[in-house]
Amino acid sequence: MTIDVIDDRLARRNSFILAGAQSFAGSIPAIVVAMGGLTGHYLLGADKSLATLPVSTFVAGTAIGIYPAAFLMKHFGRRNGFIIGALFSLFSGILSWYAIMQGNFALFSFSTSLTGFATAFTQQYRFAAADTASDTFRPKAISWVMTGGVLAAIIGPQTIIYTKDLFDPILFAGAFLAQSALAIFAILILMGLKFPPKQTKEQKQGGRPLLEIITQFRFIVAATCAAFSYALMSFVMTASPLAMVACNHSQEDAALAIQWHVLGMYLPSFFTGNLIQKFGKEKVVAAGLFLLASCSVVALMGIELSHFWIALVLLGVGWNFGFIGATAMVTDCYQPTERAKVQATNDFLVFGVVTIASFSSGSVLNAWGWEKLNLIMFPVVALCLALLALQWVRNRSLRESNA
Repeated sequence: MTIDVIDDRLARRNSFILAGAQSFAGSIPAIVVAMGGLTGHYLLGADKSLATLPVSTFVAGTAIGIYPAAFLMKHFGRRNGFIIGALFSLFSGILSWYAIMQGNFALFSFSTSLTGFATAFTQQYRFAAADTASDTFRPKAISWVMTGGVLAAIIGPQTIIYTKDLFDPILFAGAFLAQSALAIFAILILMGLKFPPKQTKEQKQGGRPLLEIITQFRFIVAATCAAFSYALMSFVMTASPLAMVACNHSQEDAALAIQWHVLGMYLPSFFTGNLIQKFGKEKVVAAGLFLLASCSVVALMGIELSHFWIALVLLGVGWNFGFIGATAMVTDCYQPTERAKVQATNDFLVFGVVTIASFSSGSVLNAWGWEKLNLIMFPVVALCLALLALQWVRNRSLRESNA
């Protein structure tokens, strides 16, 4: 009992600090997602089919950065690793600004990949909070960290609105330079993190072989639900600003839509942990999947501003329930000595799928349109729900056999 209390005090402290860092570091992806496709459209010539490539390279950079981030944090500690990640954000923001000022689409796409690389470190915030938490507090620790996204939902889009025209007549450059300032704020907050010595000293990889862990049916279900919850969110979100502008809505409308979407992503985090404790991880994930499907239902009903905003809010809340619930499921699949390799593998799988979804989003929108893009949501949601149902059947059979 004493150990749990001590761990939870530390977990609460770190969760609070990580939530603060999340409010700034987490606002950077909102800038890339909201402005990446529009900036690509602005920088490209007649052929706009690759307009969303900077968003795709951002997501690919996140996938590529997962294992280096895990390696650096294993050898230099969580705190130092997170600061290194924020430094990448600082540098990539300056590089993005320079690329836009030079009209260089290729360099801009490369710079957003570096921002994605930095985001791989930010994605580990939720696991870092869980590392020092008791089993009871772990879902809340993950959820608490994600509440930082509420401020990120305001900071990111408002940063865009107030800075995108700073270098007029060159569009969008100011928003990406502002990214560097946000990274500096994150670094200052991250300096307050503390972890026990066992979290900051190099440890030999222990426990079961990785293949044995990731072939557990529970891990397969958790990783699949996490990957597709995130991928579907990214697939629709990436295309949304372009679809809105194509439907004669303004860039400011698109930025505000992303703000409401990011609020939907993170505002439920204040109670997602409690919902998981009350109803269970699988039920919360299932609720998230139903909300993701509801997003497409609303999107298919019309192209007015209200349709886009409501759909994007549902998309965000669905992601929150699906991704946090699935993350909590993943933490049940490994022992403390196994967590580094399992966490890294889970995030690599997640962002590998998200990369494909993000990369295909612009092409699907150009080739098939907004309506057909949203129809893709339904079979993927059905697959994840089927896996969750099978997991529930397996758990029930196991309980009955042990009774």
